[in-house]
Amino acid sequence: MRAVQLLILLLIASVSVQGQNLVREVIDRFSVEAMAGMSNYKGELQHKVYTFDQAKPAFSLGGSLAITDRLYLRGLATKGSLYAADKYSSQPEERARNLSFYSRLYDASATVMYELLDIRKLGFTPYVFGGASLFFFNPYTYDTAGIKRTLFQRNTEGQGFPEYPDRASYSRIQWSVPFGGGVRFMINDHFIMGWELRFHKTFTDYIDDVSTTYVDRDLMIARRGPLTTELAYRGWELHNGDPYPAAGTPRGDPKTKDWIYYSGLTLSYKISGRDMSGKWRSNYGCPKVPL
Repeated sequence: MRAVQLLILLLIASVSVQGQNLVREVIDRFSVEAMAGMSNYKGELQHKVYTFDQAKPAFSLGGSLAITDRLYLRGLATKGSLYAADKYSSQPEERARNLSFYSRLYDASATVMYELLDIRKLGFTPYVFGGASLFFFNPYTYDTAGIKRTLFQRNTEGQGFPEYPDRASYSRIQWSVPFGGGVRFMINDHFIMGWELRFHKTFTDYIDDVSTTYVDRDLMIARRGPLTTELAYRGWELHNGDPYPAAGTPRGDPKTKDWIYYSGLTLSYKISGRDMSGKWRSNYGCPKVPL
């Protein structure tokens, strides 16, 4: 009986030691990640691939786990917002359309990141990453009275109408493929700063609530009322603005999906300050004495 008890105690001690070693290893590999910068998009109301025009603030918080000296698994939660308006367009037909939208963005991403150089030796490195994300958006605008009007449920392009069976209502929760790169600079054994550009290839064309063609005006009034009709085409708000376009007139381009992108300064804090071998990470500057 005592032999069994002794065996159990040894097993518990072994599991405890292994658990402590596992925790220590995870701590040595784990870093807290943050980003502060801007969010923007490319779509029907903003055609530039990358621009600070009409950009809004964005923030990310998460962490990364080192798999090797240069390969990391990273998870980030990002909050941003979007805004774009036809009044800033260089195209006369878009200015005549006079649409605008806003949207909050909430994104959760998981990516694999690879550093191209050894930051422990050089003090800096470029890096690349790619993965998958799930994000939420909710386009809205303001009417002439300054009242906020959510666009999703208004079906401004006839989504869900029996006359347009190929136009289903879109989901505000979507998948995307984030990828990009940046450069990181080691400040000390704990802190790394950098700059990053992250693109998100989405699979929706409705982030701005604009994609296909105009619905017949009388049908829109009958189905959704005059307010939605006025929000679907806002050229009437302009001096000498054009009347509501004929049914089938292009409102957007359904062949191209929308893109989201973020860029900004990054900060990484490594809890232990040591690499996976237990040694202090930096070997330039003042030497460190391992604990």
